[in-house]
Amino acid sequence: MPRHRQSDLEGLMVLASRLPWWVALILGVVSYLVLHVVSQAPTSAPHGMEGLAGAVTTSYIRGLATAGKYILPLVFFFGAVVSAVHAYRNCRLLADAKQNPGDAHLLNLTWQDFERLVGQAFRERGFAVTETASGPDGGIDLELRNGGELHLVQCKRWRARKVGVEVVRELYGVMSARGAVSGYVVSSGEFSDEARRFAAGRNIDLWDGAKLREVIRGIEERPRVSNTTGPACPTCGAPMVKRVAKRGANSGQPFWGCSRYPECRGTRSIPSAPR
Repeated sequence: MPRHRQSDLEGLMVLASRLPWWVALILGVVSYLVLHVVSQAPTSAPHGMEGLAGAVTTSYIRGLATAGKYILPLVFFFGAVVSAVHAYRNCRLLADAKQNPGDAHLLNLTWQDFERLVGQAFRERGFAVTETASGPDGGIDLELRNGGELHLVQCKRWRARKVGVEVVRELYGVMSARGAVSGYVVSSGEFSDEARRFAAGRNIDLWDGAKLREVIRGIEERPRVSNTTGPACPTCGAPMVKRVAKRGANSGQPFWGCSRYPECRGTRSIPSAPR
């Protein structure tokens, strides 16, 4: 029985570590406040056997809440620390990749760091990213969400051979089974011609090492933005930033432009303030 409780707490800590660190901290505070109120609930004097049973149940619940109001916040706190460390590590991976844009840097990464680097690149593009626990060549490595839509990513840090069509077929099958709107296969190397032919027209993007380096360079060229900066881009769903038109009939007027420009040229107008 104690081992079961320990595994439950470990699972909760893993879940907390996958949340943004500030969300885990808020949950820790909320759990303490709620359980503290429960632990202080008054116990009425028992009347008869039914009253005695109710008093025992209330006392048992209060005991659990008393212990839980210290244990759960600690679990969420440690989860927040792990989440913050992961976020810092991922940002450092991206920064190192920007400073070392050659092939050698990608090839020298472990498969874990390669997946984390790819995940951070998608975060910078406006996606919410969940890293799975599939392991090397174990299926889907990243789950992306944007506007409620699911996108799946498979990472291949291969040095000696090209990624073949079997990998792309496998991803397409999982996309169909899970209702994903698109998929990505990201490799540090190259793709076979057959893999590229299969992906064409199936809403699957193939990123070879050159494409991944291009994406990382593009992140460096534009300012980092959060999802609350502006409305979602009508073309790709990424957050938008406020810009000013430099030419044309609307020269000098502000508008919303996609943060992924020039990869995406989506725009939204900004209504003029009433006079």
